[in-house]
Amino acid sequence: MFVQDYNCSVEFVRSTFLVQEWEMADGNGSTKETLRLDLVERSCDKYKGADILVFNTGHWWTHEKTSEGKGYYQEGSHVYGELNVVEAFRKAMTTWARWIETNVDPLKTDVFFRGYSVSHFSGGEWYAGGKCDSDIEPLQDEKDLSPSLYPPIMGMLEDVIKWMKTPVYYLNVTIMSDFRKDGHPSVYRKPNMTDEERRTTLRYQDCSHWCLPGVPDTWNELLYDIIGRKIPCISCSFPDEKSETEAIS
Repeated sequence: MFVQDYNCSVEFVRSTFLVQEWEMADGNGSTKETLRLDLVERSCDKYKGADILVFNTGHWWTHEKTSEGKGYYQEGSHVYGELNVVEAFRKAMTTWARWIETNVDPLKTDVFFRGYSVSHFSGGEWYAGGKCDSDIEPLQDEKDLSPSLYPPIMGMLEDVIKWMKTPVYYLNVTIMSDFRKDGHPSVYRKPNMTDEERRTTLRYQDCSHWCLPGVPDTWNELLYDIIGRKIPCISCSFPDEKSETEAIS
């Protein structure tokens, strides 16, 4: 999206792992999908010169979405027979961090990383009858937050960010988002559903994505606040000023 009055472009790049999804030929002439932990995602050259970069990953780093770590993770020509998802995440984030250190000029580009927002399935995961349609109010007490609030991969991310020389603004939205268990689409993902769509929605509720307007607007407010404090005149930019913003998720 380009805003001509302010010479400002905003771009969204979808990369669920931030490293490359790959296809590797096997001995039978067919191919298998792997995840290259040693290569950042393919479109990275398009945004490395942006003024602002916002990264995010997390929800796809599960055993279910990575073939349970069996024959899925790859470095160079080596495919791991089995690798724990947390260790794979550490390797991927190290690859991402090294790319940032090598390709991003901290004097020109501000780097942000938005943290993990927990899901709120009750009675099972999304594929096993998990629900959230009865959650209609935010939590009021911190003691009621999810017991698995802070997944191990986020601690791993924070460790990687700490050793980076390039400054990274870490938007830790985990706890604040967990209070809003009422903020998911649940069974209301689509208006005017057919009977079949309604039956499917009742079986598979959406308790991980967020309603809009809603919680993600607050994440944006945090981002805007930091940018505003860094650039005091951001609210009074003139049309001939240049500001490029790119987002990656």
